Amino acid sequence: MSKKTTPNKHPRNKKTLKSRINKKKIVLFSLFLVSCFLFLYFFWDLPNPTRLTSHPSPASTKLLDRRGQLLYEIFTDQRRTPIRLDTLPRYVIDAHLAAEDKDFYKHSGFSLRGISRAIKNTFFRQKLQGGSTITQQLVKKALLSDDRTIRRKAREFILSLAVELIYSKDQILELYLNQVPFGGTAYGLESAAQTYFGKSAADLSLAEAALLAGLPQAPSYYSPFGSSPEKAKDRQQYVLSQMLDNKFITQKQYDEAKDDELRYTPQASLKAPHFSLWVKDLLVQKYSLEKVEQEGLTVITTLDLELQNLAQDIVASEVAKLQKEKVTNGAALVTHPKTGEILSLIGSRDYFDTAIDGNVNVVLARRQPGSAIKPVNYALGLDRRLFTAATLLADKPTCFSQPNQKPYCPDNYDGQFHGPTQVRFALANSFNIPAVKALVINGLVDFVASSSAFGITTFTDPKSYGPSLTLGGGEVTMLDLSTAFGVLANSGTRVDLNPILAVIDRTGKILQQVPSRELSPEESDKTHPLNSYLLNHESYVINPPSNTRVISPGAAFIISHILYDNGARSATFGSSSQLVVKGHPEVSVKTGTTNDKRDNWTLGYNPDILVAVWVGNNDNTPMSRVASGVTGASPIWNKIVTQALKDYPQRWPTQPADVTGATVCSLSGLRVPDNPDPSCQPRYEYFLKGTIPSPDAGSRRDIPIYKPSQSPATSKQITEEPQNIEAQNHAVA
Repeated sequence: MSKKTTPNKHPRNKKTLKSRINKKKIVLFSLFLVSCFLFLYFFWDLPNPTRLTSHPSPASTKLLDRRGQLLYEIFTDQRRTPIRLDTLPRYVIDAHLAAEDKDFYKHSGFSLRGISRAIKNTFFRQKLQGGSTITQQLVKKALLSDDRTIRRKAREFILSLAVELIYSKDQILELYLNQVPFGGTAYGLESAAQTYFGKSAADLSLAEAALLAGLPQAPSYYSPFGSSPEKAKDRQQYVLSQMLDNKFITQKQYDEAKDDELRYTPQASLKAPHFSLWVKDLLVQKYSLEKVEQEGLTVITTLDLELQNLAQDIVASEVAKLQKEKVTNGAALVTHPKTGEILSLIGSRDYFDTAIDGNVNVVLARRQPGSAIKPVNYALGLDRRLFTAATLLADKPTCFSQPNQKPYCPDNYDGQFHGPTQVRFALANSFNIPAVKALVINGLVDFVASSSAFGITTFTDPKSYGPSLTLGGGEVTMLDLSTAFGVLANSGTRVDLNPILAVIDRTGKILQQVPSRELSPEESDKTHPLNSYLLNHESYVINPPSNTRVISPGAAFIISHILYDNGARSATFGSSSQLVVKGHPEVSVKTGTTNDKRDNWTLGYNPDILVAVWVGNNDNTPMSRVASGVTGASPIWNKIVTQALKDYPQRWPTQPADVTGATVCSLSGLRVPDNPDPSCQPRYEYFLKGTIPSPDAGSRRDIPIYKPSQSPATSKQITEEPQNIEAQNHAVA
């Protein structure tokens, strides 16, 4: 009888099977944990690919002159100017494809051939290498870092796939061309084109495009500005050969580009440094440093770079001639009085000269104006009808009391006194005693207040000043003094000075508006940057400048007439001084020199142009000698104003409706009577209507002055020990 077989139920076998199952579970669980760890290690906190467009890269701010020439680029550590792909010639795009990723339009963000080569080099040659496509390079530069690790490569791979799913090929290529470094601070193709060739990427030649396309692989190594510029040429030749091999260009194009001589732009330097850095400060005050450095603003300034360069050369060369007079520095400002636009700003003879503190912007510094402040004083008295251009003021030794101080006893620049002098000749020849008497007549408090209305911001508490204020005893800035002279050029209206025409953000939105004015013939050209911005932004509303009426048109006209009256000033300056502008006799001008010879000024204007010039020393050491109207600031002023007006016709101030004229006696300033005395030599004079002096108004009288206020005394104050200062005051017809 056969034996019956039964299944093996050995308990040991059961344990072995169970053990195997448990081991598999442990292995699977371990693999799961390792996978989770690797996933978290490689992909935790992975950047969002949409950041490529939702967070645009920092872009530098560009300051342009009024014709669109670059003055200064403001950035942190990367200069970057975005450019659209559709504005580029095809060969510019193809050059980058040939150099970096010829299969860009075929792959899905990665190259299997490149990855295999990278793996081989990494594991067998102990050299970590990337087989990066353009997409991968974009991800690395914009979303990741340059760390040469496997973790970064894995993250780069995943993000590249995501980027390819989210963006089109053209979008990716445009983002890449605006991100990639080209050496130094040049990031993005447009900045590179400007840095190396001084032109837009849209205007690059094939040879130039090939050179730039070869730089991103190793910007420092291949830099044409580096120690081995021949390497840049070798790299360019390689890119051209790749373009030919991949049929991006023809043999003829290759041959021409290969032999094309490249002309590099010298490394860009800061142009108009005092002006540019001042404008940067103004922008930062208004928009913040971060916005100015990173948000790609375009700032069209008022500066005329051609005139700026001419003025800078004139200041530098003329100051060099003044070394014997111990003059080391000079500054200048050129403006359009009507609009307040600053055409040129020279802050020193050389911004980079540390020996003279050349980086200090003297245009913004406080300096004593000397007699250059006198026109403001006389304009106030004329406007308030306290005197006329024919009023006699005695130019003789006179002392003026001051509270808690010694009496102030001024003298004249020439050391002489000239007797009774009409206001026209007192101002034209810059006599000091009549000017102080005019201040006393105006009143110190009123003069300080009126100076503020003229645009002078540095005259504050009247108690801080005395009668010397009209001779330059207070400090002003060239910016403020030019604003004040602009009131005279603008028929009594103040127009604040402005260095900016327009501020446009990276999207084309205008952030700051340009004052309303007529465009010059040059600006009316559609290619002019200012006009093109106005034409391309229909919603742009131009605001008028902030004009403030300060004095009557008549008072401004009479002061301007006195200041261009060469005959009236000839007693002091002669008839052929540097104050006479060839071809433009209508230019009004005033000089100023401080008693201690630390400051020497010349300011002049017509309705079109205003020029201010200063010479001296930043450390306040006195000059040995300057002769106003002959040496010092005047020759510089004459040369600059001649250049500034060379394309302008003569434009005389228009006589306003509130001004009339009359014939007066040259000695007395009184209106010529019907039967004049033979001693009355007639001359013509301008008056505000209602102020022509009658022939019999020549009675001589004293003006009581109230000591505490140094202003004409009231009837009540006359009993309180007035100080009598002799002057002539005409009754009016």
